[in-house]
Amino acid sequence: MTFAYTIIDLTHTLDENIPSWNGDCGFQCETTLDYSDCTTDPKFRTQQLTMRAGMGTHMDAPAHCIPGEATIEQIPLPQLCVPCIVIDVSAVSHERYNVSRQDIEQFENKYGAIAKGTFVMIKTGWERFWHTPEKYHNDYLFPSVSVEATELLINRGVCGLGVDTLSPDRPESGYPVHQLFLGKGKYLVENAANLDSLPAQGSFILILPMKIRGATEAPIRLVALVDQAG
Repeated sequence: MTFAYTIIDLTHTLDENIPSWNGDCGFQCETTLDYSDCTTDPKFRTQQLTMRAGMGTHMDAPAHCIPGEATIEQIPLPQLCVPCIVIDVSAVSHERYNVSRQDIEQFENKYGAIAKGTFVMIKTGWERFWHTPEKYHNDYLFPSVSVEATELLINRGVCGLGVDTLSPDRPESGYPVHQLFLGKGKYLVENAANLDSLPAQGSFILILPMKIRGATEAPIRLVALVDQAG
């Protein structure tokens, strides 16, 4: 069977050594029953996962910091399977870089106005440090998104925002992107991978969280579809 699009995995693999917000990811995948101990035929290996909800490539629901707003399982699927654009600031970003309103406007000057309902991915290039957790964390210094850029994206009616860093906010900022985006009922994706494989426009993204009742964060399998003809 052939497909008219290329499937791109934008998800980091989970293991016990990945970067995390607190520096200790706490992730474990433990074998609770191995083949050699199994008495059935066929034999099985069963496992148990231990992890924080906001680990690896994951999403934040509005309830993450807005009491009473939507939790993970309440976000409708049509809002999670949407057109995607990539705003690339990797050529100029650094650990204190703030994606600006001008960065958004430069993208629009080249590609046209961002359409309502679009998911916006910010490519800072920071994912190059993923396999060096100390540098990726960097004492909470990494490229982030400015209030002005956030407000412009909200005015455009985008459905969500993704980044290839631990967060669109540095703690020193007071988390304005979280407050603004989640306060408008939108969602955030953090720790995206493989953004070099995505075009600036024309892709379609699937943001598929574990459907956990009452969860304010959840790990996701983040997948993009890119039209081969494009």
